[in-house]
Amino acid sequence: MKIVLLESLAVNDEVLQAHVQPLLDEGHSFAAYEKDTDPKVQAGRAKDADVIILANMPLSGEVIDACGNLKFIDVAFTGVDHIDLKSARARHIAVSNASGYSNESVAELVIGMTLSLLRNVRQVEARCRAGETKEGFVGSELKGKKIGVVGTGAIGKRVAELFHYFGCEIMAYDTVKTDIPYITYLSLEEVLKNSDIVTLHCPLTKGTKGLINAEKLALMKQGAYLINAARGPIVDSDALADALNEGKLSGAGVDVFETEPPLDTKHPLLQAKNCLVTPHIAFASQESMVLRAEIVFRNLREWMKGNQINKIL
Repeated sequence: MKIVLLESLAVNDEVLQAHVQPLLDEGHSFAAYEKDTDPKVQAGRAKDADVIILANMPLSGEVIDACGNLKFIDVAFTGVDHIDLKSARARHIAVSNASGYSNESVAELVIGMTLSLLRNVRQVEARCRAGETKEGFVGSELKGKKIGVVGTGAIGKRVAELFHYFGCEIMAYDTVKTDIPYITYLSLEEVLKNSDIVTLHCPLTKGTKGLINAEKLALMKQGAYLINAARGPIVDSDALADALNEGKLSGAGVDVFETEPPLDTKHPLLQAKNCLVTPHIAFASQESMVLRAEIVFRNLREWMKGNQINKIL
């Protein structure tokens, strides 16, 4: 089989080679390329491929349709909204994701963002560097806060668990409920109304696009915080910026946007008050990248044996 990796898996050559060499020994071919979002370039690189491996780079129907031998798309990412699944389905192409690789890295960033916002870390660091004091920026503790988790898949459950360890009260909204004693399931509106901190962990679908809009933000507690380490389009960025600038929310932590960074420096959330922003780093730690590679090549091996795992299509 011809296997084509269309973008880096962010592991060193030694780790990658450990996964690739057994495939080469079995007579399969493997080609790896640097990321290029141009569909024509992608199609040229993968036109004869049986298998495409990629992470969060868009893969359009144009590229899929240009790859006449394509049988399997191995996505080194949890979300697959960047893959044209309609085209893959029409061609009966199997698709798997790398579910589970970033549970820890995402959950830990959410906790880190929350602590930074509650303790005004950025503001007091600036004060300290300027030879000033904490005056006016004494923060609050996480213990005892009411946390609203929107989406309790693997990542959402891990986030809830960590907040629980900090002594927080956990509320959640999801269409599929999990039987965890410390999580109380409520409607989305009730979660927003009662939470001191709302953290988003739902997938991007037609139903969740724009889910957190001006109307939903208006339901939140005065002075609450919002964390988004899920998908950018779940939140209306303009509405969130307004809620921050008008003082409705005390702060927000945002790792994901409508497009992948680099962002236009005029993006509303880059200008909003007390908005902690990071360029989509939640999934990326040294440990998670190694685990991701393991999952991706395990997906490939199992698919080759006729036992597809982490199945999307």
